[in-house]
Amino acid sequence: MKFILNEVEIRVLGAMIEKQITLPDYYPLSLNALSNACNQKSSRNPVVAYDEQTVMRALDSLRDKGLAWVFKGADSRVLKYGHVFAKSYELNELEVAVMCVLMLRGAQTPGEIRSRCNPLWNFDNLEEVEATIQGLMEKDTGALIVKLPKQAGTKESRFMHLLGGDVPVDYQEAAPRETATHKPRIEEERLAKLEDEVAALRHALAQLQEQFSDFKKQFE
Repeated sequence: MKFILNEVEIRVLGAMIEKQITLPDYYPLSLNALSNACNQKSSRNPVVAYDEQTVMRALDSLRDKGLAWVFKGADSRVLKYGHVFAKSYELNELEVAVMCVLMLRGAQTPGEIRSRCNPLWNFDNLEEVEATIQGLMEKDTGALIVKLPKQAGTKESRFMHLLGGDVPVDYQEAAPRETATHKPRIEEERLAKLEDEVAALRHALAQLQEQFSDFKKQFE
């Protein structure tokens, strides 16, 4: 393992990976957009409420580890942030998708991983997911995923990333499971799409405000 990341760094990194794939026109992300992505109420487990200072500290740490970067465009005064996760860990697109959903949603079965990866990568079948998982468990540079013991009363094993270090023995008991009281997946995906659209609109509005401010200065 290259680095041991804390839970905030993992969430920030996972959010950047997700938005790079699902909202490429708005990537890299401003601090505000990235904070909103971390704090989404859908497609996240657990749901968090990080302030911008918390996200900024995680970004600084990720930059020190060579996993994130920052730049300021010529037409904008807002700093934008991106990642180099795939390059740093030598991952292909399928592996990045699997790691991303595990980073954002915790331990999952292969079936859960396949359905939740859909916005990131459309796996043809469950066997393709399982092959990708196996590859991540057998990386030459060190395993990135671990198979967890089956929970009592369940048929399938779950898998968890190792970016935060070794997974506690009792993790499989502590991780929340989906129940019939949760929203159907189609509703969850609809909410996630709406949240992405709102984040994109906020980003566009911020850019317009900056451009208008620069325009006003020409006449002051």
